[in-house]
Amino acid sequence: MEGSGKIKIMIVDDDKFLLDMYSRKFLQNNWDAVVCVGADECLEKLRTGYRPDILVLDLIMPKMDGLTLFKKIQEEKLSPGSKNVILTNQGQQSDLDKVRGLGIDGYIIKALYTPSEAVEKIKEIFNKKK
Repeated sequence: MEGSGKIKIMIVDDDKFLLDMYSRKFLQNNWDAVVCVGADECLEKLRTGYRPDILVLDLIMPKMDGLTLFKKIQEEKLSPGSKNVILTNQGQQSDLDKVRGLGIDGYIIKALYTPSEAVEKIKEIFNKKK
């Protein structure tokens, strides 16, 4: 949160419409929102020094899925200290099991929440102590 004092959130998804909608919701809540269309854009921003306070990843994306991306971010220590949230339509128990134990702080299924509710849930996850 250095600089502006705003909470910095990075949202990674392959759906530009959703990215735009979520970034607007976070900006309305006075958060500094950065969006990335896919894993490559995310890795580029992180490798050049951007450090979000909270990282929100979709699971299903072309080229590199969110889980592989998260593991790569962890391996390269690109987002130390950030809260990590999965925001996806994948709600099967097998999907939840895959992220358990990986350092994911929250798992939100898009279909179960309106965008405003998802934003509130992400804010709650951010405000929880690790």
